[in-house]
Amino acid sequence: MTQPSPELADATALLAAEAERVRTGGGRLVLLRGATGTGRTTVLEAAAEQAAALGLKTLRARCSPADTAISFSTVLQLLGPVPEFADLAVDGDERATAAGLWRVLRAYAAASPLLVAVDDVHLADAPSQRWLVESARHIDRLPILLVIGERSQYDLDPPTPGFAHTLPPALVRTHTLAPLTPEAAAGRVRRAFPTADRPWIDACVGAAAGSPLLLRALLDDLDETRHPTVPTSTAALYPGSYPAAVQWWLDSAGPATTEVARALAVLDEGTGTGLLPEHDITPLLAELAGADPTRVAGWLTAMTNLGLLTPGPDGHPHYPHPLLRDAVLTGVPASRRRAVHRAIAEAMLRQDAPAEAVARQLLASGPVAAAWAPPLLKDAATLALCDDRSEDAVAYLRRALEEPLSDDHRQRLLTELGSLEFAAPRSSAAIPRLAEAVRLPAAPQDRVRAVVALGTALTGRGRTRKAVEVLHSVDGELDGHPDLVRTLHTASVLLSDQDQEVRQEVYRRLSETADRSPEQVGTAGQALLVRHAASAGLTSARDAMRQLRTLLAEPADPLTEPFLVGTAAAVAQWADELDEADRLVDRGLAGQRPDLLHPMREALLNSRTDIAAARADYAHLTGFPESVAPGNTHAHTLIALVETGRTARAESLVAGIDLRVAQDSWELNRFLYARGVVRAAAGDPAGALYDFLECGRRQSAREVVSPVVTPWRTAAAECRLALGRPLEAIALAEEELRLARIWGTPRTVGRALRVLGTATGGHRGLDLTEEAVRLLRDAPAAGTEPAEALLALGRRLTAAGEAARARDCLREAAEHAERLGAVRLVELAEQVLRQGGARSARRRTGAASLTGSERRIAELAAEGRTNVEIAALLHLARRTVETHLTHTYKKLGIRRRTDLRPALDRGVPLP
Repeated sequence: MTQPSPELADATALLAAEAERVRTGGGRLVLLRGATGTGRTTVLEAAAEQAAALGLKTLRARCSPADTAISFSTVLQLLGPVPEFADLAVDGDERATAAGLWRVLRAYAAASPLLVAVDDVHLADAPSQRWLVESARHIDRLPILLVIGERSQYDLDPPTPGFAHTLPPALVRTHTLAPLTPEAAAGRVRRAFPTADRPWIDACVGAAAGSPLLLRALLDDLDETRHPTVPTSTAALYPGSYPAAVQWWLDSAGPATTEVARALAVLDEGTGTGLLPEHDITPLLAELAGADPTRVAGWLTAMTNLGLLTPGPDGHPHYPHPLLRDAVLTGVPASRRRAVHRAIAEAMLRQDAPAEAVARQLLASGPVAAAWAPPLLKDAATLALCDDRSEDAVAYLRRALEEPLSDDHRQRLLTELGSLEFAAPRSSAAIPRLAEAVRLPAAPQDRVRAVVALGTALTGRGRTRKAVEVLHSVDGELDGHPDLVRTLHTASVLLSDQDQEVRQEVYRRLSETADRSPEQVGTAGQALLVRHAASAGLTSARDAMRQLRTLLAEPADPLTEPFLVGTAAAVAQWADELDEADRLVDRGLAGQRPDLLHPMREALLNSRTDIAAARADYAHLTGFPESVAPGNTHAHTLIALVETGRTARAESLVAGIDLRVAQDSWELNRFLYARGVVRAAAGDPAGALYDFLECGRRQSAREVVSPVVTPWRTAAAECRLALGRPLEAIALAEEELRLARIWGTPRTVGRALRVLGTATGGHRGLDLTEEAVRLLRDAPAAGTEPAEALLALGRRLTAAGEAARARDCLREAAEHAERLGAVRLVELAEQVLRQGGARSARRRTGAASLTGSERRIAELAAEGRTNVEIAALLHLARRTVETHLTHTYKKLGIRRRTDLRPALDRGVPLP
C-alpha cells in the first residue's frame, strides 16, 4: 500500500474517514485543492488504495489539456466502456448525454459503493465539468465518495470559477494542501541520503522551494558521490527530472505567468535585484511581461507564500536557489536572455533605477549600441570604486569597451580599466590595455595620464628601465606643454627608485637640469632633489623641511601636485614631523583617483605605514600582505611582531617570503633590515649581521647613506658586539653618529649615541648613553628609542655600580615601553632588574596596568558613553567613575577622552 508522507497524512485521513461513511450511508464530496506539485495526485492514489481495502470500487479520471476540446471526454474516461450501455451516444444533445451518463454512474453505485476520483478537474472539458458539478448536487443519495482534485494557485491570467463555485458550501468538504516546510523537506532528503551533510541538505531544500514535486524530481537526479555540492546549473543533472518538473510547473501556470517567472529569473540571473528600490520590481516585471501590475504583485506574494520565491536581504523576491532559477530559464535561447536583459535595463532606466542596477543588466545584455550605455557603465564603476569593490568596477568598464566608442572615450576608458586590472592578482591584461591607451589619439593630459599609468604598471612588473623609456618617448608629442613634460620627468624620477642603476642615471639628469634650468624640473622635481639630498646625508632635517614648505606654498599644478605632496610627506616622516606628514599623506591620497594608476599612490600608502611605525603604533601594523615578494609593509609588520613579543610568528612569516622573486628596490632593502631584526631577536646575531650589512651595501650603492632611511649601521654594530667584535661595532656606530648629526633629529642622533655608548663602554660610554637619554626623553616623536636608551643607561649604571639610578632608569624604560605595547623591551627591562637583584617593575602604566574596574569604565568611555551613562550602567556614583577615569588617563599617558580607544588598543597583543 502507498505510504503517503507525513505532510499529507491529514488529507489521506480525511478521505479514509469519508470512505468509511460512504459504506454506511449517503454520498460525500471532497474537494482537494493545492498548488502545482503539492501532492494532490499522491493523495488520490493513496485514497484509491484505501477505498479498495474497504471494498469500494474506484472510478478514476485524470484530466489533461488535450481533453478540453472533446465533449464529455473526462466523464467517459471516468466511467469507461459499459456493455449494457453500449448504445449510449455522445452527440450534440448535452442534456440527453448527461442524463445517460448519470444512469451509468447510478448503475455502478447500485452494484458497489464507489470512490469517484477526478484529478486536475480544472483541465476537464466544459461538459464534463458541468456534469460533475450537477452530479455533486445529488451525490448524497448514492453510496459515492466523489473526490475532486483541483489546482489552486495564483497565476497571471485571471482564474476561471472553481469547481465548487456554484455548489452550496454545505455539500463540500474542502482540504487545501500546503507546501513542504523546510523541516519536512530536509527530512525527505535525509531519508533519501542518510549520510548527506547539512549544507547539501539545505541546498536541496532551497532548490525544491517547498514543492514535493520538485524535491522528488531533484532527488531522482542527484547523487552524493556525483554531486558533492548541489549544482547551480541544470546542465549538470541527469536524467533531467528536475528541469522537466519545473517546466511542467510553468506549463501548468500558463504563458503569462511563465513570462513573468522567466523575467524574474533573468533579472536575478547573476546580477540580483539588490540595487533596485523595493517599489520598482513589480512595475518592472509587469512592463517586461506585458502584464497587469496588480496581478504581478499578487503572483509575487503568492509564490513567496508557497516557498517558490523567497525574500532576500534587499526586500525583493528571489528564487531560493540558483538551480531553480536556471531551471526556469531552461530552453530560453541565449539571444532571448540578452534581449530580456536589455529590456530590463531600458525599463530600469525609464524608472530612474540606480546606475549599478541598470549596469548589472547590461553585463548580460551584450552590446546595445545606445549612447546612454557607456556613461552609465562608467558611473556604475565609479560607484563601485567608492564602495571599494574594484572587481565590480572592472566588470563594468570591460563591458563599456564592448560599446561603440570614439577614440578619446576609448582611450580614457582603457587607462582606467588597465589601472584597475593591474591591482588584480596575476593580471596579465593591464599592460596591454594601457599600451593601447597610449597609442590612441587623445588630449595631451589624457595621454600623460595613460603613459604615467603604463610606466607605473611596467615598474610594478620589474621593468623600470622600460617604464622610464616609455615616459620619455612621449616628450616629443607634448610641444607647447612644458608642465606635462615636467610631469613625465617627475614620474620617471619616482619610478626609478625601483632600480638602482636607473635611479642613478635619472637623478643625475635631474640634478643637471636643475643646475642649468631650475624651472624645467618644477616644484615636484625640486622636492625630489631635496629628498635625494636627505637620503644621501647632504642636508639637515630643518633645512629639508624649510625648502619643502617653501615649495608647498607655491601654486600647484594638478598633475604634478601628487608628486610634490607625497615627496614632502616622506621627508616630513624622516624629520619626525609626524603630524605634518599625516596631513600631507591625507592631502595626497585625497587628490588621487582610485581608477588611475599612479606611482605616488603606493608611495603615500607606504608613508602612512612608515608614520605608524615611527609612532610605534603596533595596532596598525598587523597586516601581512599575501604577496610572496617582500615589501615595506612586510618589513614593518615583522618589526612590530618582534617588538610585541611575537618573534616566533615573525620567523614563520619570514620563511614564507621568496627573495628570488624580489625586485632590486628600496623595499627589498627595507625587508632585509626587518629580517635582520627578526634574526637578532631570535638569537642569531651572525645571520642578522649578514642581513644588515647586505641592506647597507645595497643602500650605499643607491647613494642612500643617511640612517634616517634605514639605521643599518647601528643594527649591525649591536650584532658585532654580540659576536665579540667591539672595535668594528664602534666604527659603525661612529659613522652613523656622524651622519645622524647631519640630519639632526633626536631619534637618529639618540639611537647612534646609545649604540656607540654601549660599544665604547666605561665612563665614555656612560656619558654617551646619558646624552642619548637627555636627547630622547622629551622628544615628541621618538617611538621606542627613549625606552631603548633608558634600558642601555640602566645597564651602564649597573656596570658602574650605581644600582639605585640603574633601577630608576630600568623602571622608567619599562613604563615607557609598556605605554607603547613594546613587550620585548618591557621583558628586557624586567630581566635586567632581576639580574641586578631588584624586583620587576610593577605595571604602573599602559593598558595592562588597568584594574578590572578601570578597564570596564575605560571601554565604555571609549565607546562614547558619558560619565552619567557609565555610572548608571555599572551602578556606581558619578564621582567614582570620574576618579577611575583620572587614574586611567595617567596610566595610559593620555589627556583626552578621544585618545582612549587608541591607547587601549595599543595594549592588546597582536593576533
